[in-house]
Parts: sequence; C-alpha cells; structure tokens
Amino acid sequence: MTKKDTNRMLADIEMEVEYTRTMIGKNALDPRVMEAMRSVPRDAFVPPELKPFAFDNGPLPIGHGQTISQPYIVALMTDLVQPAPEHTVLEIGTGSGYQTAILSQLVKQVYTMEVVPALAKAARELFGALHYNNIENRIGNGYEGWPEHAPYDGIIVTAAATHIPQPLIEQLKPGGRLIIPVGLPYSHQDLMLLEKNHAGEIHSQNVLGVAFVPLREENPQPDRDQTLH
Repeated sequence: MTKKDTNRMLADIEMEVEYTRTMIGKNALDPRVMEAMRSVPRDAFVPPELKPFAFDNGPLPIGHGQTISQPYIVALMTDLVQPAPEHTVLEIGTGSGYQTAILSQLVKQVYTMEVVPALAKAARELFGALHYNNIENRIGNGYEGWPEHAPYDGIIVTAAATHIPQPLIEQLKPGGRLIIPVGLPYSHQDLMLLEKNHAGEIHSQNVLGVAFVPLREENPQPDRDQTLH
C-alpha cells in the first residue's frame, strides 16, 4: 500500500459522496471513517493477482462467488451505522474481511459471520497477521444473526437479502442502526437504513440503489456453525 494509492482511493470516495449527496443526505463522511479507510491496507484483502487494482473504486472477486465491495460503499455503510468507540457491531458476510477490519478501527468489538468456511478461516488468519484483536468471527447462517452477543449497537449486512431478517431486527439495540441491501439477486436492490428507537419502534429509509451478491440462506451442519479461535 502506498500513500499515493490510498490518497487516490480517498479522493474517489469523496467524489462519489459529492455525486450521491442528495440521496445519502450528506456532503461528507465522518472523518473517523475516512481515517479508517486510510489506515487499513485494502490490498491485503484481495487475491494476489488483483492487488494492482486494490485501490480502484470498484468491487473485486475474492473467490467462492463472493466479492469485496467498492471502497465508497464500504465507507458509506460504515458511516451510516455511526460507529462509536464504545460500540459492539455485528457484521453479516465477512468475505475477505475488509469491511470487518474497517469497523475494528472504529468500535470496541466486532462480531462477524460468514457462511463460506474457506473465506471465514482465511479472514481469521489475516486478522491475526494484521493484529486486529477486537474481532471474533464465526461460520454460520447470517439470517439468524449471532444472538449470544446481542444486542448490538450496529449491524452491517454485506450481501443482498430478499427481506430484512427478523432475528437481526431483534438483535439490534434500542438506539441502534442496521444497514442492509435488500432486493432480488442480480436485480434492483436498495441499501436500507433501519433505526430502532428507544421504544423499540423501527424506522427505515432507502438510501440508494446498489448491487450486491446475494446473502446465502443456509443451515450449516453443527460442526460448521462454529466460532473460530
């Protein structure tokens, strides 16, 4: 990772924010989020043959039919969840671990779930190598969430669901935020922001149109649905 590459990526994010400001309702992202985007080496989270493209503002394949999201979307989703240093956040869809790593720089604890065992294990090893020590990851069905550590201050879903899973709403803390792309696979999808008020009522809004790989709804066998240490 070079300073030039990182600065180019951050400039592209700022341009995207400017272009979409009427949809996302803001002219700039949280400086803490932008600093996390600067500090986490995106090239560490992409396959070796794609490292020359790691700082381009676009998604990249990471194997197993999955992708690493474009930097702008990672930054936007992180900003929308409004991470704070004392927060505990749940991520559904670890993938290569890039979004997870960004969150880890901004909150107290990140719990992340991935249904593809190979991706979950590779991400765990990378977190260790990069000394991101406030992350716990698990192989499992994201539609069910991770109730043992609930409630969460924020939940980020990094794959498109056909509906908003009720367990995730239940695991969201009052005052918390849930960010999730909703729509049919390879069709129109909306990035949705759900907020739970302190009375437990849910308010939702569509932020902008997006394109994510589908959230896989599976029921892993008992030996697959496990926490990785």
